[in-house]
Amino acid sequence: MNRTRRYDFLVRAAMAAAIIFTAFTGSVHAIDSQLTRQTLAGLQGVYLIVEELNPNIDKYTKKNNLTSKRLYSAVEQKLSEAGIRIFTWEQWLKAPRRPMLYVNVNTHPTQFVVGYDVRIELRQIVTIDALQVKTLAGTWSMNMTGVADRESLNAIKDNIGHLTDRFISAYKSVN
Repeated sequence: MNRTRRYDFLVRAAMAAAIIFTAFTGSVHAIDSQLTRQTLAGLQGVYLIVEELNPNIDKYTKKNNLTSKRLYSAVEQKLSEAGIRIFTWEQWLKAPRRPMLYVNVNTHPTQFVVGYDVRIELRQIVTIDALQVKTLAGTWSMNMTGVADRESLNAIKDNIGHLTDRFISAYKSVN
């Protein structure tokens, strides 16, 4: 197989894999139910954490100006506009239940696309009755999985925005 035909074959194979990957994993996986929404009732705000992006996509995030700081600002802005208070570290330490909104992006680059999983989770102090132990645990979460073109990672930012909107909706439904 000559070089051009091999390249065309690889491009088509990667595109087919991306389409199949999206078809089977592009859905929203949620732990957003009436029960989990009840765990948001009465929260006075949240401490926001956006994990650093994986270094395995640094060369693409720089091209796309996608950073954890920019994602943090986008989530913070949406929460503030919705009237959800963002705690400082000191406020969080004093807050009942210590609610923390945790945002994580997991990425897997290939030759042509970046596979990703975006997760947003509300964590707070819970008690394990059988052990009488208190711990920080996720009580509400949602995630989205998909693929993005390496040259345009806007889908990752857009999905974080979508999941933030879903959190805001869940929060407002009980507050």
